[in-house]
Amino acid sequence: MGSITQAAQNLYMAQPNLSKAIRELEKELGFVIFKRTAKGVRATEEGTEFLYHARHIVEQLNAVERIGQRLGNERLKYKISIPRGSYIVDGFTSFLSELTFEKGMEVTINETNGLGTISNVVDRGYNLGIIRYPMLEEEHYMTMLKNNHLAYETIWEFEYVLVMSKKHPLADKKLIMLEDLKEYTQITHGDMELPHVKYNNYNSRENVPTSDNVIYVYERGSQFDILANVPTTYMWVSPIPQKLLDKNQLIQRVCKAENNLYKDVMIFRQDYHINEYDKLFQKKLYESKVDVSILGQ
Repeated sequence: MGSITQAAQNLYMAQPNLSKAIRELEKELGFVIFKRTAKGVRATEEGTEFLYHARHIVEQLNAVERIGQRLGNERLKYKISIPRGSYIVDGFTSFLSELTFEKGMEVTINETNGLGTISNVVDRGYNLGIIRYPMLEEEHYMTMLKNNHLAYETIWEFEYVLVMSKKHPLADKKLIMLEDLKEYTQITHGDMELPHVKYNNYNSRENVPTSDNVIYVYERGSQFDILANVPTTYMWVSPIPQKLLDKNQLIQRVCKAENNLYKDVMIFRQDYHINEYDKLFQKKLYESKVDVSILGQ
């Protein structure tokens, strides 16, 4: 049940004026939108259908208005939403280094989980997004993309690796097993939650700790500080560029584990036209991926 009084307050108008406007609209349409009851108001069957179409009309009008705003504003806004992947950030940094900001440009990069990125692209005007998911979750993510009218391109399939300090007790071990990690402290991102728990019997490297001791972080900067300065910590990550490892005195090691195959996918709206900036970003991302792929061979 809804409240006309509350709706009027939300619209910053008097309740009688809103009631009058609704009555006049219903008269013009020829059907009742809201049914009044002692407990409040609710949409009629015809009213529900009307509200559905009305919302879409408003969304389309807002989209047209945004086009006009872009044409009338010299400042270019470019927005990308990504997971916390070092090779992706490396590619984005290389992309930024080739941009010219002479005419005014506003660039946004948002590191978040898959659901956050989908929401950014669908609802918040982001040009591109990159989502990361375990291959066991692919069917679920493909359904989400389809339901949200999103197109996609596969960037990379890879296995997570371990990253740790060069001083870590396991640094010189040629083959690291899962049981070797139990006595050490795992660092993991606190907001990288899977959208559902359909698969209860597999270890997602990002979500199921492989140690009894866990440190949750929410931004990439602190993870490298902790790894470098607390040599008993480790982290499951996508392969990292060598220059970043060297900078932080870190190493990465392979640890064979079940269900450890992941995929990074670039997403964008189906009605979105790839522009020159997108193509440059894709080029730099590919170059960064190739460098890391060669490193991992």
